[in-house]
Amino acid sequence: MKKILNTLLAILFSVTVSAQGNNYVQNYTKFEGLALTPPMGWNSWNKFGCNVDEKMIREIADAMVSSGMKDAGYTYVNIDDCWHGDRDSLGFIHPDPQRFPSGMKALADYVHSKGLKLGIYSDAGSQTCGGRPGSRGYEFQDAQTYASWGIDYLKYDWCNTEGLKAEGAYKTMAAALRKAGRPIVLSICEWGDDKPWEWGKTVGHLWRTTGDIYNCFDCVEDHGTWKSWGVMQILDKQEGLREFAGPGHWNDPDMLEVGNGMPVHQERAHFSMWAMLAAPLIAGNDLRSMSAQTKDVLTNREVIAIDQDELGIQGFKSSSLDSVETWYKPLKNGDWAICFLNRSKSPKPLQLKWADHSVEDSFAKRELNTKKDTYRIRNLWTKKDMGTTKGILKASIPGQDVLMLRLIKR
Repeated sequence: MKKILNTLLAILFSVTVSAQGNNYVQNYTKFEGLALTPPMGWNSWNKFGCNVDEKMIREIADAMVSSGMKDAGYTYVNIDDCWHGDRDSLGFIHPDPQRFPSGMKALADYVHSKGLKLGIYSDAGSQTCGGRPGSRGYEFQDAQTYASWGIDYLKYDWCNTEGLKAEGAYKTMAAALRKAGRPIVLSICEWGDDKPWEWGKTVGHLWRTTGDIYNCFDCVEDHGTWKSWGVMQILDKQEGLREFAGPGHWNDPDMLEVGNGMPVHQERAHFSMWAMLAAPLIAGNDLRSMSAQTKDVLTNREVIAIDQDELGIQGFKSSSLDSVETWYKPLKNGDWAICFLNRSKSPKPLQLKWADHSVEDSFAKRELNTKKDTYRIRNLWTKKDMGTTKGILKASIPGQDVLMLRLIKR
């Protein structure tokens, strides 16, 4: 009898320990089924930096609807750094009471009432880049807080992360979001230093591939210990990364600078190349006061359709000749996007005999063969048809501008 009792106690102890152990097993993977096309929205940082408050965020949400951006596909209204107040005695974070007196739950409810989603910002380190409380050591509390507020998107930065390893830090936040139970898009903002494209697919929905963008088409801003990059510099840094992107996991070359001061031809080129990269389209301008030209760029649905194509294949540069780069992106239904980017300041002529043209994309296992197949040609910026690939393409591409086409299989 004693032997049987000891056996039963041993089994009970084993089951108890096993059950207790299971309570501590974490799921370090992101929520599936989110960001199946590159996220589209707005972020406060590029234009406003730390000058954020609830009044402005509400007005941005209103403008996203009234400007036609919501109808064009923009969904997320993302508050970047400096919304934070203090942590309470239990460690829970609260918004700055002067800037967000109504609280984040009320703000999320307002944004949701517009048919939009609210994003927020934190940092894997002890402090954010703007010196506010970071999430290090508070990951699970912060995730629970964000879920209770109704947050839909988290941009998670990488300042003040002494001693941390990026993959582990982002897995911790992914596990925390999982535990909190609300599906939240996780944007890995680690600047590409630890090659997040190699490990980020199961952890986050998008990952920054470079340092911060700079409101300049072709230049570098040197801060001494780090640099900000112009549009062309960031574009060059995307080479070799396309194989890592796809539905639910995107290379992120940073937010858009459209509407922040570049001339419209540079804005058009910037927006076009981000679409060719299947990049997240996160606007960074003041939506309340944007010009008609800027609005036309940001809401060009035919260009947006290239970015949002459900195949989720990132485009690639095929050639570069006399400052003109030729980029291709395979699309659903056998269509292709072609973008001719003129990086010089002077206009460049273009002549292409389609019958002599053939491109094979070994990664996507797609072939563009205009020798055997005929395509209808659509100019995505003039929004006009340009005949078919039975003829010859002749054009002049203005300086620092693009000719962007969709080849529609007949």
